[in-house]
Amino acid sequence: MFRFVTEQKVCEVGGVKFGGQPGQLPAIVVSSIFQKGDRVFEGARRKEGFNEKRAKELLEKQDKISRETGIPGMADIVANTGKEFERYIDFVVSMSSMPFCIDAWTMKPKLEGARYCAEKGLLDRMFYNSLTVWEQDLETEIKEIADMGVKHVLLVAFDQEDQMPTGRITGTQKLLDAIEKVGAKFESILVDTSVMNAPATAFCSLANRLIKEKWGFPCGSAPSNGSYMWKAAREMWGFKGWSGADAALEGLAAFLYHDMVFSGPMAGAGRVFPALAMAEAFLATVAFSETGKLPEKEGHPLHKLFPDFVGQIKGM
Repeated sequence: MFRFVTEQKVCEVGGVKFGGQPGQLPAIVVSSIFQKGDRVFEGARRKEGFNEKRAKELLEKQDKISRETGIPGMADIVANTGKEFERYIDFVVSMSSMPFCIDAWTMKPKLEGARYCAEKGLLDRMFYNSLTVWEQDLETEIKEIADMGVKHVLLVAFDQEDQMPTGRITGTQKLLDAIEKVGAKFESILVDTSVMNAPATAFCSLANRLIKEKWGFPCGSAPSNGSYMWKAAREMWGFKGWSGADAALEGLAAFLYHDMVFSGPMAGAGRVFPALAMAEAFLATVAFSETGKLPEKEGHPLHKLFPDFVGQIKGM
């Protein structure tokens, strides 16, 4: 169940490796900062700046809990304009060594953000979020980022006519065909299989398995898109009940064929990282039962958090 015949690609962004066979490397938490409604803006308009103390605290807390759990963290930097990207990228790289992606709704600011990273020598540390099947001028976008030297690219795979897991295969193929047509080459290709709602994240897990079987790409999705849309949970159970459901959803995704989890606002790192740490320890134990192999990396959550148990099963 948790072993692929297809060779599984391992990507490295900013010194963080992910992908490979299930249980080999822990999934990455990619949490957003500077998104709409982020408390770093304190009710002010984006153009008025942001609370640097609050943003620094978010980055420092994520780095700390990442070290404690063995789950790598990345920052999903959200911006509306190229100038915003410049300001936010400068701030993040000055405060943390974590890798990051640039995230915008439209192509123009994404390209401006990518170009700024190229100028600053940050392309090893950044992945492009993202190439999508609904972009009208996709080939132009691919050519421009390839010409800039972008190394790591996220594909958002979806097919409106087939919303089952198979549709994500169709969507991935369309994007790969466009890349091939342009003649672009990227060091890493990652796939996001498009969450529709919380339980439909299961379709993403199944789609990830299909993609990993076919191409071996590292895969992920944004379970938080589903949990944050689930307003009824907060009405029924309050924040504490909702946050438990969110952590469970993130952990289930990590256990089932996710190499990266887009977890929503960075303020949620305190619940998401421990949830993924448990899920990854669980997955590594399942993988050990099937293969007899433990994670190679000593910083893996299974080794870091459960060393006594690791010592027990080594003799089994």
